[in-house]
Amino acid sequence: MAPDAESERWLRELQEDSPERPDAVAALHQLLLRAARFEVRRRSAVHPHLRGDDLDDLAMQAADDALLALLSKLDDYRGESRFTTWAYKFGLFEAAVKIRKRAWQGRELPVSDHTWASLSTGAGAPAEEAERSELLGAIATAVDTALSARQREVFVSLALNGVPIDVLAERSGSTRGALYKMLHDARRKLRQELVAQGFDELREDG
Repeated sequence: MAPDAESERWLRELQEDSPERPDAVAALHQLLLRAARFEVRRRSAVHPHLRGDDLDDLAMQAADDALLALLSKLDDYRGESRFTTWAYKFGLFEAAVKIRKRAWQGRELPVSDHTWASLSTGAGAPAEEAERSELLGAIATAVDTALSARQREVFVSLALNGVPIDVLAERSGSTRGALYKMLHDARRKLRQELVAQGFDELREDG
């Protein structure tokens, strides 16, 4: 799909050899800053300790990072949406990352897997609760026996304790992509182990 005229102008003016590049970059940064400010203020509703100057600082950091990321990926733009719509998402994404990291600043990452107990609601029929308890017990055992130490750490942090993947990547010196793959592999190993134990409802289709 060919970009619209305005999007083509953005692409042309953002090229490194374009005389309009400084003004285009400045305008793009303002667009990203608007996106970042929108996102940090939206997310601040669940993070009441973030207010005022703190939010503005996070938005500016997010806009700066979004600008660098976008300029390095100009060749990825395919014209499937307006350039400004595509660019706006960079600002939203970086702002979300900044908020998640700030919310976990100074907090220790939970390492225990005691979350299993809280997953049993006790709200179902006795037979249903018995089946649920059996499944949770099997999963907990599989986590301890079927996963490597690193897979167990990633699975417990991300899937059980709700640690944001950006935070875990930063603390562990890894990347989002590497952690996503490790989590995927851990879930696959757990599913295989549980199917081997007779929990056929967890078998993957196909």
